[in-house]
Amino acid sequence: MGKGGGCFPSKNKPPEPDQNPENPNPNSDPVPVVTNTHNTPYPSITTTTLNPETKKLKIFIVFYSMYGHVESLARNIKKGVDEIDGVEGVLFRVPETLSQETLLAMKVPMKSDDDIKEILDAEELLEADGLLFGFPTRYGTMSAQMKAFFDTTGGLWKEQKLAGIPAGFFVSTGTQGGGQETTAWTAITQLAHHGMIYVPIGYTFGAGMFKMDSIRGGSPYGAGVYSGDGTREPSQTELELALHQGKYMAMIVKRFGPAQ
Repeated sequence: MGKGGGCFPSKNKPPEPDQNPENPNPNSDPVPVVTNTHNTPYPSITTTTLNPETKKLKIFIVFYSMYGHVESLARNIKKGVDEIDGVEGVLFRVPETLSQETLLAMKVPMKSDDDIKEILDAEELLEADGLLFGFPTRYGTMSAQMKAFFDTTGGLWKEQKLAGIPAGFFVSTGTQGGGQETTAWTAITQLAHHGMIYVPIGYTFGAGMFKMDSIRGGSPYGAGVYSGDGTREPSQTELELALHQGKYMAMIVKRFGPAQ
């Protein structure tokens, strides 16, 4: 799925149940249980068994990061995706819309020419089997840079080429009340119009979602980080939540992937 034809996951019929709730399909391998650092098992998700020679499913992690916080989440999400057999994470930046003079005035660090490619054509999204979009907030909604990128997807929307593709979000905000939830919530409209399948993480991170002993970004909508004035570094828990989102999304994509 996700190769440009608007494929729908409904063609994959659920397996017939048997007496073993841990393995609903008696002809398949046991469902893998992955644990995070909080020793909470991931949900039991029946995933497609991939032939070793089969091309890996791809999750595109498309993000905009001004001070590097969203990029930190993106890199950890990719690590999580890559830990799931048969799935690969691919990082992309969206183009900058601010002038170099403005960025210098805002003391935005220069982006190093590293291994992250800039996505210049929305058609590239058609090569993905799953999508995760990351962006900082601007008054509770996505940044202009990410919105500008979504505005280039009109051709894909017209033909519903992204319909049926699993997609989710991760965010950064400057303050605790800055929109960790509303930034993702208001972005759901982009997925709805394209017919994409929104995949939140819920409370699948387990105990790490309930602790109150430290400042932590993230919500049931997806991973998140607090940037403060731009100098705060992501906490270990925030990075672990991003890693978890990558693993969780990869397992979902495998579930919706093509049968082998």
